[in-house]
Amino acid sequence: MIDEIAFRRHADSALESLKKALILAESDADFEVEEQNGVLNIGFDEPPSKFVLTPNAPVRQIWISALSTSFKLDWDETAQQFVFPKTGESLKPLVGRLITEHLGNAEVILS
Repeated sequence: MIDEIAFRRHADSALESLKKALILAESDADFEVEEQNGVLNIGFDEPPSKFVLTPNAPVRQIWISALSTSFKLDWDETAQQFVFPKTGESLKPLVGRLITEHLGNAEVILS
């Protein structure tokens, strides 16, 4: 397990990069992203919902609450990114897939 300082550095960087990608995608998809105290919120008007992305330092994971499910991503030292162990998806592709599933229309790709 990585130490807390390294986790915070990696999590801050990953979430900032994701936030920038989400802001770019906002104009093409029907959602709004906002950051508050290190937590990213993705809000949807139709259908109404909210995804919450939170760094969880005690367990060194990034947690995503979306689609009535909790997704817990671990730091992968080899890949140098946070990965969802169940599917092997990294943060941006996973969030893009979840947004696409929620909206039910054109695929949202976050780069």
